[in-house]
Amino acid sequence: MSTSDDPAVAVCFDMDGVLVDSEDYWHHAERDEIFPTAFVGDPPEPSEVQGLYYPEKYDVLADEYETAVSKAEFCRLYESAATTVYSEQVQLLSGTHETLAALDERGLRTAVVSSSPVDWIDTVLDRFELPFDDVYSVDEFDGPGKPEPGVYETAIADLGATPETTLVIEDSANGVRAAARAGATVIAFRREHNAEADLSPADIVVESPDELHERVRTTVDELIAGESASD
Repeated sequence: MSTSDDPAVAVCFDMDGVLVDSEDYWHHAERDEIFPTAFVGDPPEPSEVQGLYYPEKYDVLADEYETAVSKAEFCRLYESAATTVYSEQVQLLSGTHETLAALDERGLRTAVVSSSPVDWIDTVLDRFELPFDDVYSVDEFDGPGKPEPGVYETAIADLGATPETTLVIEDSANGVRAAARAGATVIAFRREHNAEADLSPADIVVESPDELHERVRTTVDELIAGESASD
């Protein structure tokens, strides 16, 4: 049986598009400002690199598009946009506080596992008073980011769980692939910004905040019941 000191079941949340509606704002910033400045000719579509760590977006896109700025300048464009996106624009998805409270009542540890840098994550957590136990940023991870599974494998181990007893909530194709490759149960959140994304590696796909939070709670209860039966 799991306890708050040594939980057998853990829950990991991506941030962008799962906790806050930032993907809409990022798509606007990328499509209208960042990509037209950074690349020559017709700019890439944001969906091509959704969920990637932003310096890695440059590496991926530079293989396909002619660049107009250095990687350092590309990163500065993102860092400048992030101040407005996270401090002023994003809103918390409805039901998030209630779901985190329900997970806490079950004695589970929760973490944010994101391709955003820690200071962007901290801005969101502080602004909306979100009580996560741990934060894992690809920015601080010594290895490739999503869609590779390493950051999730590290988070799962640190949380004292196993892949079989970990639930991950993601919205990007790269994030879903990373979590699935790590062996976790994956809930994918499909919205307008990722309508065409390949979320097929996920175990469950939901399409509204209410459905998302309902499935988080029921799936966690199933994982807890399965772990209890195995003890």
